[in-house]
Amino acid sequence: MSTESDWLLGPNAVEAQLETDPTRFLEIVVEDGKRNPRVDALVQQLRQLGIAVQRVPRAQLDKRVASDRHQGIAARWRLPEGLDENDLLALIENATTPALILVLDGVQDPHNLGACIRTAAAAGALAVVVPKDRAVGLTPTVVRASAGMAAKLPLVRVTNLARALERLKKAGVWIGGAAGEASDSLYRADLKGPLAIVMGSEGEGLRELTRKTCDFLWKIPIAAGVESLNVSVAAGVFLFEVVRQRQSRT
Repeated sequence: MSTESDWLLGPNAVEAQLETDPTRFLEIVVEDGKRNPRVDALVQQLRQLGIAVQRVPRAQLDKRVASDRHQGIAARWRLPEGLDENDLLALIENATTPALILVLDGVQDPHNLGACIRTAAAAGALAVVVPKDRAVGLTPTVVRASAGMAAKLPLVRVTNLARALERLKKAGVWIGGAAGEASDSLYRADLKGPLAIVMGSEGEGLRELTRKTCDFLWKIPIAAGVESLNVSVAAGVFLFEVVRQRQSRT
């Protein structure tokens, strides 16, 4: 079991982990002398669970977490172990609504992965899937960039991405890839059923085998002269078009 730890900064991140798995908390530190109703409520919940809370001066808290962006509360937590393909299939089987999964084919920038996790969580996705090789995994930078959502949304790391996509197909999930050269627009696609959205890596896009495994390829119509969108922005466009269609379903 991994023992790597990191600091969750601010009420949002601490609350997300509290709701998900408070057993991962290693220590809680709160700014002494500052009263914030939301932080006070979190402290009360933590203490009711038997989790000790330390109060320290602001300067000491800043130094301890190496940041001044904690909004009065920080929690050191044990980073979660990544899930695998079998865990992902179990999530799909237990889902009460059509599955929505974000697949990232080789994203290497931790800030992009963190932003994608945050967006996927906001869109109600079941999980984010990444390959184990040539892609960033869950790191402290990813956790911070996700605004705490890495504590809430499962990150699934797979050995063979094409094989994992084939297993998703067998589980009844359609695979749609984002490709700028695709002939079909995202906005003409039917996205209401179980779906995995596959985004390519920064600069290179989808790998050839990943592209061939997709059931569909869609593009985001963008203005002439603009080469592409950042992967986290493109993921947001795709995911929230899914949300829009599903919410408008009659």
